[in-house]
Amino acid sequence: MNKKEAILASALQLLTENGVHNTPMSAIAKAAGTGMGTIYNYFPNKDILINELFVSIKKREKQVYSTFHPDQPVKTQFEDHFTSIIDFFLANRAYFEFMEQLQASPIITEESRNIGAEAIGSVYQLLDKGKRDRIIKNIDTDELLLFIGGTVLSYLRWYFNQSSTKKSSRENQLRLVWDAIRE
Repeated sequence: MNKKEAILASALQLLTENGVHNTPMSAIAKAAGTGMGTIYNYFPNKDILINELFVSIKKREKQVYSTFHPDQPVKTQFEDHFTSIIDFFLANRAYFEFMEQLQASPIITEESRNIGAEAIGSVYQLLDKGKRDRIIKNIDTDELLLFIGGTVLSYLRWYFNQSSTKKSSRENQLRLVWDAIRE
């Protein structure tokens, strides 16, 4: 791991543990085992560091969607999307906690948000195809994503706060969401 990666990894850990406003750059530099000069060479301020971390997570999230098979039925693709994104965040809890903290934060720039939106471009295409084929309700795609994303967020919050979860819970949520959006 190079210095920049060490800084980003340390920032992710500290920002999720302590929060954005309670994590000074000096603490990130110390945790990364680097000096303040080095951290500022890579990231002139904390907002830039946070945006780079946001974008790096969104790029990893985009890789999850790159495995979709457009030749599959819409329902199968949707099931793959839903379970893949949940699995991604279950495997990367710190990503979820970081992204949840910053979802409505003014720290995230418009440019970073646009890059984040590109990460879910294939999901937009899937929902639009489903609407054209009259498989998915003809509701504004942003509203569909808001509903689906809200379910994913709620499920992940619930999952991480449970001492034990049923294996069927994810599949139950998938069925509930599919039944809600299908035509």
